[in-house]
Amino acid sequence: MNRLEKSIKALLENYNTYGMVNQSDGENLPGRESIEKIVLALEELLFPGFLENAPEAGKRVQAGNLPDITIEKVSLLARSLSREVEKSLAFSVRLGALSCGHGGCRAAAALVVDEFFEDLPKIRTILAKDLEAAVRGDPAAMSADEVILSYPGFQAIAVHRMAHFFWNRQVPLIPRMMSELVHRRTGIDIHPGAQIGESFFIDHGTGIVIGETTVIGNNVKLYQGVTLGALSVKKEECGQKRHPTIEDNVTIYANATILGGETVIGNGSIIGGNTWITKSVPQGSKIVV
Repeated sequence: MNRLEKSIKALLENYNTYGMVNQSDGENLPGRESIEKIVLALEELLFPGFLENAPEAGKRVQAGNLPDITIEKVSLLARSLSREVEKSLAFSVRLGALSCGHGGCRAAAALVVDEFFEDLPKIRTILAKDLEAAVRGDPAAMSADEVILSYPGFQAIAVHRMAHFFWNRQVPLIPRMMSELVHRRTGIDIHPGAQIGESFFIDHGTGIVIGETTVIGNNVKLYQGVTLGALSVKKEECGQKRHPTIEDNVTIYANATILGGETVIGNGSIIGGNTWITKSVPQGSKIVV
């Protein structure tokens, strides 16, 4: 047996010992490539004509064919999304964290996906307010079209609002996969569990981290490098409020760090750059270093 054959044998033994193999002929998991394609297709559905470059003239978004294109996209997406949600729910059942009920995980997945597409117009309505906040809040933004096409912060919040839906429906894996896809693309890390209000604007965005139990109100603006995090990362604190609450009309400047589940940043406050905050501040505060 040569060295390469020995390496293959050792690798196969390692598979048997440690697992970490997602077998397609068994109870497998949602695929990264599948979720990435779904996320891109959902972004195209949110913003028709902005993100795609269909070579066929009949596939390009025009006023006359938008209904037909939308019907086709939703039908295809519903099928592919249902398959991945079913895998995720089955995974949760195997862990004992969820029961799919008498209809099984396929029926439960179909229900979740139906509810998602019912909610998609509401998600677009909130995103329209986020878009207005970006145009209003950034002097460099020349148009709403520019924000949709090129602003990483807007891309991150668009995917987050969809991922948050699945998080609230207790779908495992997929929300985190969606968040990490946009994290990789933009450098903005928003946990899908974070609750974010309307008219949310992220300026520049690189390096922003928003933890799972963060609550953000309406009309909040964050700059690059902001961390809304936990004071500790002890496993036994899972399920507890570990991340801060940011009330309405707050601006947080670059590289500020705000930690702790009991920390509340009051309405209308301004948090200066490079600040470190672990205690609540009253409304109307101005914190600088």
